[in-house]
Amino acid sequence: MTTVTVGDIYRFIDEIAPFSGQQSYDNSGICAGSRDMPVSRVLTALDITGAVVGEAAKKGCELLLSHHPVIFRPLRTLSPDNPAVKLAVNGIAAICMHTSYDSAAGGMNDLLAERLGFTVIEPLDFDEGKPMGYVCEAARAFTARELAEHCKAALGCRAVRFTNCGGNFSRIGVCSGSGGSCLKAAAAKGCGSLITGDVKHSDFVYAADGGFCLIDAGHYYTENIFHEDIARRLTARFPGLTVTAAESFSDPAEVI
Repeated sequence: MTTVTVGDIYRFIDEIAPFSGQQSYDNSGICAGSRDMPVSRVLTALDITGAVVGEAAKKGCELLLSHHPVIFRPLRTLSPDNPAVKLAVNGIAAICMHTSYDSAAGGMNDLLAERLGFTVIEPLDFDEGKPMGYVCEAARAFTARELAEHCKAALGCRAVRFTNCGGNFSRIGVCSGSGGSCLKAAAAKGCGSLITGDVKHSDFVYAADGGFCLIDAGHYYTENIFHEDIARRLTARFPGLTVTAAESFSDPAEVI
């Protein structure tokens, strides 16, 4: 059996979601380890925390594949508690597929639209020339409350914030993660609603004042949907790999 390496997996991910498509501020790619490290077990996680590194080590995983980069800003000290340092200590590699996966065809926003049962029409907006989210069409028209309830059920959210405007709409914008900046683009493209996460107070004020349905389904819930997709793709390309989703990471925010 041919040995699979970190470099092999990196090149495959670069084919399906080219790292060249990441934003200028991003740090997608190999964030820990080297290309020639052999891999038989992969752990996927939205974020790489100390607990996730510990889980990978316990399960004998040689590679952690995450959405958010484990090194996002320059490290000025090498604290033993830092997850990136823990990766090095345990000899575990990390590949992070962040904004490159968000903007890729078949990537995070396609998964979000699919999970919600919507049909993709066109890109919602662009940043640095890269697409951000989609304009979608739903199979039926929703009221604001109905759409918020639909998001909560489809994404497993514990809480959903939304502007309860009037009317019914089936043309809907979606942007995974933090997409409040796409609000005006969604309205300009005829959407009656935008589904995203990390919505600021000022965006809610603007939406409510304009009678627009803005839904904050949470950064975690609009992005913690990639596990099955990447596991399916990796095992199809590398049948000998064992790919599992991290059990030690969940929504870090409590809701009361």
